[in-house]
Formats: sequence, structure tokens, C-alpha cells
Amino acid sequence: MAGTLYIVATPIGNLNDITFRAVEALKSADLILCEDTRVTQVLLAHFDIQKPLQSYHQHSDSQKTEYIIGQLREGKNIALVSDAGTPGISDPGNQLVEAAVAALGDIAKIVPIPGASAAIAALSVSGFPTDKFIFLGFPPAKNKRNKYFEELVAYEFTCVFYESNFRILKTLSEIDAANCDKTRRIVVCRELTKTFESIYRGTVGEVIEKIKKDPLKGEFAAVFEGLK
Repeated sequence: MAGTLYIVATPIGNLNDITFRAVEALKSADLILCEDTRVTQVLLAHFDIQKPLQSYHQHSDSQKTEYIIGQLREGKNIALVSDAGTPGISDPGNQLVEAAVAALGDIAKIVPIPGASAAIAALSVSGFPTDKFIFLGFPPAKNKRNKYFEELVAYEFTCVFYESNFRILKTLSEIDAANCDKTRRIVVCRELTKTFESIYRGTVGEVIEKIKKDPLKGEFAAVFEGLK
């Protein structure tokens, strides 16, 4: 009988946001897969969890995936976490799930342990319609950036995307250039759930000026108003 692959959401900042089920899943796992063992070790130490850790990230090769599938075949229970938030959302966890389903078929037992997600957290405080929304992940670093922003400003629905502190101002400037309606609003969230959580609201131009006044640190989740 194949083991269980738990897809475990972890806090995006505040460790108190972890769920009871997430802690139970991590404690019961035979192996925990994570992006960065140093980051996950901090989480595990906080909850006094001592389990073997192995890295699994966007650069992991097919041999690592095959090894994981083999462990599941042997009945091992495996928990997959990302550095923060829900695995598989702008994260290579979805590739592991796809591989497990392809290799194990109907015997694959894949269990979601829901919890924190920066995209959903940002949407929840945006004040924009969320009955329909589009998640766009990170803008391309180089190629196809113009196309990305042209599509973003053309969507009828609320859009949410991620950006790093290194490119947030550049990205907002490119959105502003692509957007003809300068009254459309954006909500940019920085360091959600952490000590220096900041939420900037206004037109794109207004938010750019607000962000310039603060340190450009941490990850950003942004919510852009859909076409009216």
C-alpha cells in the first residue's frame, strides 16, 4: 500500500498561523520535503518537530522525483512544504503531485493540508470583488514582460500577483505605463503577517510614491482592480 503525500501549507510569516492539522501531518511524516532545509528547520524547531528533511525545489532533477515516488511506493508518508504558504502555488510542488499521480495512478493518496497563502490573504483585505479573480504568479523577469502587463490591465476581473522587493517599483511603473485608466486602484501588501506588515492602497502612481518612502524589503503580493 502506497504512503501518503501531504501537501502542507505553512505560515507566510507569523508562525502562530500554522494549523493543528499541519503540525500533526509534519509530526506523523516519515520524511519532510522542503525548499530550503534551513528555513523549514526554524519552523520545525518552533513546534519541537524532529523529522528527516530533504530539499525539493525548482532545480531538483528527475532522480529526486523518482526517489520520492519510490518512497511513497514503499509506504512512507511524506510531507511537502514550501518556505512559506501553500506548496504548488507559484512553487514546483505541483510538479511532484503530477508525477505522483502519473506514477501511482489510483493508489496515489495525496492529501491537502490547507492554510496560509499570500495571494488569498492579499485578496481578503483588498476590498475588490473576489467572486472571480485571476492569479498571475510572478511577472517574467525578462522575456514577455510587456505581454504580461498588457494582459493584466485588460482583464475584467481582479488580478493578484507576486513580486520581489528587487523589482516591485519597476513592475508597478510598467503597469502604470500599460494602463490607460489612471484611476484604477491597486493594493500592494508587503510582509503580510510579519512585524512590519504594510498595505498600500491607491492608484498605481499613488502606491509607487508610498512604497518609495519605505524600505524595500520582503516579498510583495499585489491586487489590481479589474476593468470597470
